[in-house]
Amino acid sequence: MAKQSAGMGCLALQKRRRLLLLLAALSLSTAVAFVLRMAFDSSFVLQARERGALEKRFELSLRKQNTSNPLSFMKSKLVLLVSHELSLSGGPLLLLELAFLLRGVGAEVFWITNQTPPETDEIIYSLEHKMSDRGVQVLSAKGKEAINTALKADLVILNTAVAGKWLDAVLKENVPHVLPKVLWWIHEMRGHYFKMEYVKHLPLVAGAMIDSHVTAEYWKNRTQERLKIRMPETYVVHLGNSKELMEVAEDRVAKRVLREHVRESLRLRNEDIVFALINSVSRGKGQDLFLRAFHESLQLIQEQKLQLPSLHAVIVGSDMAAQTKFESELRNFVNMKKMQNHVHFVNKTLTVAPYLATIDVLVQNSQTRGECFGRITIEAMAFQLPVLGTSAGGTTEIVVNGSTGLLHPVGKEGVIPLAKNIVKLATHVERRLTMGKRGYERVKQMFLERHMAQRIAVVLKEVLQKTKNH
Repeated sequence: MAKQSAGMGCLALQKRRRLLLLLAALSLSTAVAFVLRMAFDSSFVLQARERGALEKRFELSLRKQNTSNPLSFMKSKLVLLVSHELSLSGGPLLLLELAFLLRGVGAEVFWITNQTPPETDEIIYSLEHKMSDRGVQVLSAKGKEAINTALKADLVILNTAVAGKWLDAVLKENVPHVLPKVLWWIHEMRGHYFKMEYVKHLPLVAGAMIDSHVTAEYWKNRTQERLKIRMPETYVVHLGNSKELMEVAEDRVAKRVLREHVRESLRLRNEDIVFALINSVSRGKGQDLFLRAFHESLQLIQEQKLQLPSLHAVIVGSDMAAQTKFESELRNFVNMKKMQNHVHFVNKTLTVAPYLATIDVLVQNSQTRGECFGRITIEAMAFQLPVLGTSAGGTTEIVVNGSTGLLHPVGKEGVIPLAKNIVKLATHVERRLTMGKRGYERVKQMFLERHMAQRIAVVLKEVLQKTKNH
């Protein structure tokens, strides 16, 4: 018995050691964010004729640059990146990933954060330290060095609409000299960002880069109708999965180890069916409506007397240190409906792979106009997970309804359809698996890092050419 116990202990130790090594590898490769690299599904000019010509150039670039790094032409270029903030939110992390990609081909990269808190911030300190380690030079948002760098730069990339405030506040009379070499990367989908103080210089920049066709069209119409200004030449930039995430998603052993560990920590059995919403906890992300739909699905299962494994809902994105009023509402709803044994709240994290390896279905329930893109959707598809998403925003450009997932309306009207879709995927295992496989195939066709690298090269080349011709 002693030998058997020792053997079991050794196996457990080996298993734990493997898990720690795996998580350490994930943390090292994703210290800034586990999946922050962009992949361009397409880059288009809103006018049909120009869009067709650009797509042909993309195809030519794909054929010519199969073996070499398509961004190699950026070597020795001076690039200034301006972010409205430095945080763990999507916009700043995307820009940070671009900074590292450019550094990887030998570009000289400078970073400015326009808004920083007066007190020391551990996240900012950590991210700036990582930038320094990778050769990205961090500048103060104000002062002569910032102005001189903007004037000398070959390319200036503004990140998010709010970053536009930096132009007048810092560059002042130098703004006209810098605008012709600005590429403006926009991620916002909310109406309150359409303020003239943010985007009044938008028509004069070299180009705008937006994460989905739906959002690009929204910006085009909204700027014309509300602000009476026109968008510059606009490129749609679909995001994509990094090599690191794909390696984990395609490693059966890694996924099994992660699945076992997370399920054990959440007290879930292997046969339990898990639906998860992985996003920052806020009303716009729709956690409240998801929990209402989940409750309805449990009622439907009970009414129809369906024999199923236990269903669970996981909310990844809580802030355990500072619980908001909205999150308190979510927890009160769970208690009121007596779903404590079925609903699990997990603290916000950059390393989403362990949870994607754990769950059976991703729920993307962003409300109003939906997500501008929603990278978690393609991350889930890489793990061969079907997606239950709102029929809005970038989700409609990722999820093929009925093939890689099921879509439902936004708002209260979507609660019952989402509940029915939860029951559908819970009761039809084969359909769930087939959708997951199709989603994975779609990722391999459209949402990989190599797609991004080849297409972003075309965008940057065009913008650089404009600056030369100006």
